[in-house]
Amino acid sequence: MSEMDNKVQAYKNEISELESTLPDVVQAYHVFTGACFSDGALDAKTKQLIALGIGLFANNEVCTLYHVNEARHKGAADAEIMEAVAVAAALGGGHALSQGVTRVQQALNGTYLT
Repeated sequence: MSEMDNKVQAYKNEISELESTLPDVVQAYHVFTGACFSDGALDAKTKQLIALGIGLFANNEVCTLYHVNEARHKGAADAEIMEAVAVAAALGGGHALSQGVTRVQQALNGTYLT
């Protein structure tokens, strides 16, 4: 088993452990995420690619690894996965830039409104 598989499996094991303490919460979470990730207006593969980008932006290692695997299982090619990575990078850079040209400049000018 790869290191990536080990980390994802460790997460799944811990979810199972949590389920022994809070079964209703874990079951509700699984129902909710199952509904969110099923085919709808967006297909399941696209949803996994979106989740991958969010996982990267949130700097969540397990989420990132999990959604790479899930995207592949839903038929995503490596090029599609890497394109999702590029979009996440653009979003992250855009986030920092947008804050720089708004909040930071306003703070420097003394015009930042809380």
